[in-house]
Amino acid sequence: MLAAFWRRRIGRRFTGSGGETGVSLVELVCVSTIIVVMATVAIPVVGTIQRRHKELALRNSLRLLRTAIDDYRRVVGENPALNSGTNPDVRPECEGYPCELEILVSGVDTREAKERKIKFLRRIPVDPFTGKREWGVRSAKQEPDAASWDHLHVFDVYSLSDAGDSDGTAYKMW
Repeated sequence: MLAAFWRRRIGRRFTGSGGETGVSLVELVCVSTIIVVMATVAIPVVGTIQRRHKELALRNSLRLLRTAIDDYRRVVGENPALNSGTNPDVRPECEGYPCELEILVSGVDTREAKERKIKFLRRIPVDPFTGKREWGVRSAKQEPDAASWDHLHVFDVYSLSDAGDSDGTAYKMW
């Protein structure tokens, strides 16, 4: 019976009993209620999806930076020709690790050909939670939860965001 009612309503113009066109107040309230219910469900879902995308971008950025640091250590730190102390781009007190993150972008002079440098990154990635190209840095001699950098070398990086993921782990600990 309800299907027949809607077929009749859709098949001709919406007219009331007096011949006026339009929708009734009940129909308007029902449609408005449905829209409000759908919006209250959709808003938290969209927020969660956006946070998950930022978390994925943070994981990728951390992986990229940590891989570049490991590559620097493997190529420069374990190469006596580059790590001999005569190369101005490599300081012996950094123990084979990059002294700063920027050296991964600017590169290390190989001393083989004129101006030939080994670069490990094109640019420092953006932290998706802070929106800046700034990262927390730790050396190998620091504790994993140290609040400040001792400026010896770059062993690890972490996000400077104070936020945490859904299980309560701070992004600084990733």
